[in-house]
Amino acid sequence: MNPKILVLCTGNSCRSQIAEGYLRYFSQDKAEIYSAGVETHGVNPKAVETMKADGIDISKHTSNHIDEYQNIDFDFVITVCDNAKERCPFFPTKAKKFHQNFPDPAKIQGSETEIKNEFSRTRDLIKEYCNKFVEENLK
Repeated sequence: MNPKILVLCTGNSCRSQIAEGYLRYFSQDKAEIYSAGVETHGVNPKAVETMKADGIDISKHTSNHIDEYQNIDFDFVITVCDNAKERCPFFPTKAKKFHQNFPDPAKIQGSETEIKNEFSRTRDLIKEYCNKFVEENLK
């Protein structure tokens, strides 16, 4: 049975969606990947665009609330922002918890180019983290 991984963020719109995309890509179906938020904000179109630029399609992802997954016995829970870590509900599970606070590119103010660059920078940080996570935990 494949391990189950939950990526948790505040709104399940950007960072957790990017991480879900990369974890699916790097794990090559060796894990079941879910993402959720302590709120739901919808999938950010700029997150979809920045992932498409790296060859990964997350356009069919949905923004899910953590409550939808209460009955799943996760093996890993990864929080990708400090707010989610602080608000992460207790799971009656054996899940190993991981935390990495990534910057929120959706909060960047500036020109279209500056915003696009911040999304790309955050995407690259998450990509590196997810690749390393899979290498260290799913072999």
